[in-house]
Amino acid sequence: MTGALRLVENPVDRLARTLEALLVIASSPLSIEELAAASEDETERVETALGLIASRYREGRSGIVLEHVAGGYAFRAAREAAEACARLVERPVQRGLSQAALETLAVVAYLGPVSRPEIAKIRGVAADSAVAGLVERGLIAEAGRESDGGAVRYRATPLFERVFGLSGLSELPRLDDLAEGSEELRSRLEEVAGRRGA
Repeated sequence: MTGALRLVENPVDRLARTLEALLVIASSPLSIEELAAASEDETERVETALGLIASRYREGRSGIVLEHVAGGYAFRAAREAAEACARLVERPVQRGLSQAALETLAVVAYLGPVSRPEIAKIRGVAADSAVAGLVERGLIAEAGRESDGGAVRYRATPLFERVFGLSGLSELPRLDDLAEGSEELRSRLEEVAGRRGA
């Protein structure tokens, strides 16, 4: 040794860099278990390293932010950079959703899995176009068929949870808290939800 102090690298820092790389290349949020398996490390150390990453990448400090969403962890653009990112890359889910699509999405999120005929009955109009558009955007997906082998049923996807900043569908606002102007849809959802709970 030349007299200079040799710095010992903290293993959690090294793990944090590995997790950062995994999160950057992932196409969807990664759970602690997935991160532990990929990094070949313990879940407790992964949790500690995620805490370190979260402090490095937070609103006001970084252009990207680590968030817990859709049952896992993912990076997203910081709010102050979101408009610039939108100008650079047009993503289908960032285009505005029509009122019909929003209503259909609400029905699927709150009551899914649900079929097109059920959606049409709740909304009072045909749902084919809205459902097709939401499937194309990746916000809803097929979830099997009705018990008699009939209509396809749909559910909200992890992308829906990520786009709307939810850790899971349990974080959806209560029906009572839906915005004004949606009273009719809210009453229909409550009616159907009540029948399903019976």
